[in-house]
Parts: sequence; structure tokens; C-alpha cells
Amino acid sequence: MEGRWIEVGDGVLARRHAELDLTVGLVLGEERALVVDTRGDARQGAEWAAVVRGVTALPLVVAITHAHFDHCFGTGAFLPCPVYALPACAAAVTATAQAQRAEWAAHYRSEDDPDTADALAATDPPPPDHVAPVTLDLGGRRADLLHLGRGHTDHDLVVHVDDVVFAGDLVEQGAPPSVGADSVLSEWPDTLDELLAREPRVVVPGHGDPVDAAFVARQRDHLAELRGSTRRGRQSERHSHPTRLGESAARST
Repeated sequence: MEGRWIEVGDGVLARRHAELDLTVGLVLGEERALVVDTRGDARQGAEWAAVVRGVTALPLVVAITHAHFDHCFGTGAFLPCPVYALPACAAAVTATAQAQRAEWAAHYRSEDDPDTADALAATDPPPPDHVAPVTLDLGGRRADLLHLGRGHTDHDLVVHVDDVVFAGDLVEQGAPPSVGADSVLSEWPDTLDELLAREPRVVVPGHGDPVDAAFVARQRDHLAELRGSTRRGRQSERHSHPTRLGESAARST
């Protein structure tokens, strides 16, 4: 099957996929195994579940880092099992699934990939049903499911196991971080400071290869610069229209 494993710790694995350069995760305990993100549609989720079952027969627990389709639309393939996320993530899956399906199915059709378009259009992702933040006992191993702050979305979840952090799309390797309409750029660098405070040896991004803390610090600095330039642009725009603002104030009195 498409994809390759990267061992980032003892029993802590990242799985890399060419599709959207996506990275998902698997953490093995003595009694349970934790799956980090479920890929982008029912077909991809089934492929990922089969790969997981090729590694372990342990009962599964799933953690969803955020509600974007490529990270959570494959969840149905892992059920029945507990699926953890922040409450806002569960709400976002429910609220945005239809729009995400339409947007990305159209994208794949435009890329001449009707199989992926059809699989995505036919996927109805189940929302997470267990609430994080939480600490999970996997049997001889603890996994902390944490909300360190807002950034890529307002509901970013990270998974901290030993000295490895699965960061979701708070961190990306191979491309700049994706700042979308639902991102919170004003807080993103501070959230990465919180991530770095956990002193990870390895950080697994939502897209790209695993990185170290120095890489995350550079990405934090890039986002801080972007935040600063965005603020300066807004201030410049306000100062460039003093007459317009005065007229507005006069009309309101």
C-alpha cells in the first residue's frame, strides 16, 4: 500500500503519504494503540486501518488533531473505538463536512483524479465522540492529548508521547505553514512556544517529515514575522483613510 513508516521512537511511528504530503501516526502501548489522524476519505481511512492492523492487533484509540478533511474524514474505518478531539473540532467536523467535500471533490476532479473525488464525495465522516484534553493510559505508556493554544485552527490538538510530539498542522515540513481562513495567526507563534516548552526530541508535523525543535523554532519565527507584517499592514490601512474614518464618525453622531 502507498505510504512509508518512519520510526520516531520506541513503538512510536509516523506514516508518510504522497497524497498532500500527509503524515499520520501510530503509538503502541502494552494494552492499546493510539492512531493519530485518519486520512482524507473512507477509502484512504480503510487503507490506513489495514496498515495499522498489519502492525498491531491491540484495541485502538483515535486522536484527531483538527477538523480538516485530510486528517479526519477516514475515521469511520476505525470504528468502533473511542475517537478523541477538542469539542470545537467535533463541532467543526459536523458544521463543515459538506463544504469540505464539495470544495475538495471539485479540486480532485480538476486534477483529473476522479477516484479520489468520488471517494471523498461519498464520505460522511463521523465526528469525534470523546473529549480532549486528556491523558490516555495505553498500558505501560502515557499519551497526553493537549490543547496548547490556537494557531492553524482554533481547535488544534497535539499528542505528546515520551519525547515525541505529533503537532498536526501547527507544524509543516516541506512547505510553509498553511494560514487559512480559520487560522488564528495572532496566537500561533505563542502556541509553538508552548509546544517547544515540552522539550520534544522529535516533532511530527501534519505534512512532511519529522523535524527537531530547532526547525519548529524557525517556523515560529517565520509566523511571528508574518503576524507582525499583517498587523503593520492593518495599521497602515487604517492610517491611510483618516478622512473616511472621520466622515464615518460624523455620520454616527
